[in-house]
Amino acid sequence: MTLTPCRWTLDDYHQMIAAGILADRHVELLDGVIVEMSPEGIPHSYFSDRLANDLRTALVGRAQVREAKPITLPDASEPEPDIAIVEPLDDVYLDHHPYPENVFLLIEYADSSLTKDLEIKSKIYARAGIEDYWVVDLKNQRLIVFRSPDLGEYQQRNTLTSGTISPLMFSNITLQVARLMKR
Repeated sequence: MTLTPCRWTLDDYHQMIAAGILADRHVELLDGVIVEMSPEGIPHSYFSDRLANDLRTALVGRAQVREAKPITLPDASEPEPDIAIVEPLDDVYLDHHPYPENVFLLIEYADSSLTKDLEIKSKIYARAGIEDYWVVDLKNQRLIVFRSPDLGEYQQRNTLTSGTISPLMFSNITLQVARLMKR
């Protein structure tokens, strides 16, 4: 006998949230599956918060920095990336979370979630056409940069341990790779 998982739609997921069914759970919707999110360790919290603050300062008036907030994707996914750089649409986000066309950059900090971020989320983000996706691998002290989505896969994957990097949409901003994960 083969078991077939029940896939949830975005509408199903939103109804569960509104009804309070998921109130005590830290979850996200990935490809129609409700997935538990790993708790954040101290380094994860510290470095993602520091980067978000750096980006807010650098992007003031040009983009909005959202931390651990949902984005709505067309394939029954509503992940909560650690950092999302999105269009500053103010009260439009009262009606819906950012859509792929509103996203400039997504950043995930990974410790225990590395496999999910590199294998599952990278495919979901590529299918949605997210042009710039970064995974900060805290265990191995490296930044993995995904770019050029095509046919549900990123065509470029680069690993950096030092040097500088700029977001695709904000090439005038230069970030030290080491600062993303080191003191």
